[in-house]
Amino acid sequence: MKEKIREKLSLLPEKPGCYLMKNLRDEIIYIGKAKSLKNRVRSYFTGSHDGKTQLLVSEIEDFEYIVTESATEALILEAVLIKRHRPHYNVLMKDDKSYPYIRLTRETHPRLEVTRKVKKDGSRYFGPYPNAQAAQQTKKLLDKLYPLRKCRTLPKRVCLYYHLGQCLAPCEFDVDPSQYEEMVREISRFLNGGFQEVQKDLERKMHLAAEELNFERARELRDLIQHIEAVMVKQNIIMKDNLDRDVFGYAADKGMMCVQIFFVRQGKLIERDVSIFPHYGEEREDFLSYVTQFYHEKPVLPKEINLPEAVDAGLLGDWLTGVHVHIPQRGMKKRLVEMANENARIALEERFKLLERDQGRTVEAIHRLGEAMGIGSPRRIEAFDNSNIQGTDPVSAMVVFTDGVPDKKEYRKFKIRSVQGPDDYETMREVIRRRYTRVLKENLPLPDLVLVDGGRGQMSAAIDVLENELGLFIPVAGLVKNERHKTAGLLFGDPPSEVELRRGSREFYLLQRIQEEVHRFAITFHRQTRGKTMTRSLLDEIPGVGKKRKQILYKHFGSLERMRQGSVEEYREAGIGDQLARKILDHLRRKDADSGEQNG
Repeated sequence: MKEKIREKLSLLPEKPGCYLMKNLRDEIIYIGKAKSLKNRVRSYFTGSHDGKTQLLVSEIEDFEYIVTESATEALILEAVLIKRHRPHYNVLMKDDKSYPYIRLTRETHPRLEVTRKVKKDGSRYFGPYPNAQAAQQTKKLLDKLYPLRKCRTLPKRVCLYYHLGQCLAPCEFDVDPSQYEEMVREISRFLNGGFQEVQKDLERKMHLAAEELNFERARELRDLIQHIEAVMVKQNIIMKDNLDRDVFGYAADKGMMCVQIFFVRQGKLIERDVSIFPHYGEEREDFLSYVTQFYHEKPVLPKEINLPEAVDAGLLGDWLTGVHVHIPQRGMKKRLVEMANENARIALEERFKLLERDQGRTVEAIHRLGEAMGIGSPRRIEAFDNSNIQGTDPVSAMVVFTDGVPDKKEYRKFKIRSVQGPDDYETMREVIRRRYTRVLKENLPLPDLVLVDGGRGQMSAAIDVLENELGLFIPVAGLVKNERHKTAGLLFGDPPSEVELRRGSREFYLLQRIQEEVHRFAITFHRQTRGKTMTRSLLDEIPGVGKKRKQILYKHFGSLERMRQGSVEEYREAGIGDQLARKILDHLRRKDADSGEQNG
C-alpha cells in the first residue's frame, strides 16, 4: 500500500459521506457512498477482492472524501457527483434515457400534448408511457373524446377540428370555464385508471342512440369503445389498487449487472426497461446507486417503488418523499419483484452466452488463420503501420490483438528518428529494432505473429532485423491493400506468397479489423504530431514568443493565416508590443515566401 494512502486511511472519520478515488493523472475513476467512511474506504485496501475490484484498486493513487450529515445525503450526493464526473468504474445511467408523457396544460384554453420534458409549470403530466407511439395513440383517443383545442396559438377562424367535433373553437366562440374544468376532471380520471367508467358510459349512450334509430351516432360510439379496448386494455389487470408503481429486479455475475424495471401504470404492466453494464463495487450498493441515478432530477414519480430483498429501501424512501418505497414480502407485489429478478438473471445469462459464442468464433478464426499459415494459433498478434506525408513527420504505430480482441493498453507509438524522407523500408527496420530490443531488455511477452502493413519489402525489412540482428524467429506476414485501401490479402513464407483465405471468412474479417485498427491508430498519431510540428516550426522559432503568448495569439487571431495577414495595430490590440509584432510578421511572411518558392 502506498504511504500517502496509508496515512490518509488513518485519518478517515467514522461518519457518512462520499469518497472519490483518483488515478495517477488525478482523474476521478470511482465515486462511492458510505454510512461510515472509515470502514468503507479501508475495505478497498484490505482483504481479497474479485478481479474487477482488484483492477480498480490497482489504479488508485489517491482519494478524497466529503462528509455529509446523513447516509441519505450521501446517497443523493453520490448521484450528483457521478452525473458530473462520469467516472470510468461507476455504474452510469444513460443521459438520453427519457420516456414520453401526456401533458395537460394549465392555460385558459387547455391543450393535450405528448412531451419528453417534464417541467414545474402547473401542467398535469401522465405517464411515463413505454414509447412515443403508445402516448400518441392515447392522446388521439382523448382528442376524440374531449374537444380541447389542438393549436398552439389561436387562429382567426375555426379549423377542421371544430367541424369534426374535436374542438370547442375558442378562437370564435366564448367557452364557459366550467366546461374546461369538467373535461380536465374527466381526462384526469380517464388517465388515472378510470377509463372503464368512460367506456361503460359510452356503451350506455351507444345503446340509447340505437334505440332512437340514430345508427350513425351509435356506430361512432362503437368505434370509440373499440378504440379504448385497443389502446387502453392491452394487459390483464394485475393489481387491483390501480396505483402507478415501478418494480425493480437485478442480477449480478462475473462483474456484470443487469437491472430490470417493470412499469406498472393504472394496475397494468405496460413496459419494462433493461440495462446491462459492468460494475466494480458491492452489488447491492451499485444497484442502489443505479436506482438513485434513475430518479435523480425526475419530477414525475410513481406512487410506489418495489425493491428486491437485501436492499436498503429506507435510505431511498427517506429521499423520495411522497413515494412509498418498500420490499414486498408476499402476494402479487412480491411475485412481480421475483419476476423482475428472474428476467434480469435470464438476460445476463443470455449476454454471457452470446459473448462466449462470439469469443468462441474469434478463437476459431485465430486457429484457422494459424492453420492456413502453417503455424500455431497466433493468440498474440502485433501489427505495425507507418505514416508520413512526403516524408515529413514520419511516425509508426503498433496495435496488439490478444485472442482476437484489441488490447489497447499494449498499443505503442513511435516517432521515427533515423530516417530522412519517405523510406518505408528503413522506417520499418527502425521500428522493429526499437520495439523488440525493448521486448528482450524488459523480458516482455513475445508475439505469436507480427503483421506489417505492406508487401514483400516491408516483410523483408522486419525479418532481417528480427532474425539477423536480434536472433528472434517470429512469424512475419504482410497485409496487402487494394486500390481502395482495403485488405486484399495476406503474404507469408519464404519466398512470400499469398495465403489462401476465403473472403467473408472470420479469419479474413479478423485481418481486416487489425489492418483498419493499426491504420487508424497510426493516422491519428501522425495528425497529432504534424499539428504540433507545424505550430512549433512557425511560432516557437521566434524569440519572445512563449507558451502564454502563443495562446494569446491563437485566441485573438484564430489561425496562423490570420496572424500572417494581421497588422501591427491588431497585434497591439492583443497585447503584443510593436517591436515583437513586426518580428512575428516578418518571420511568418518570410516562411510563407520560402514555401511558395519551393512549391514553384
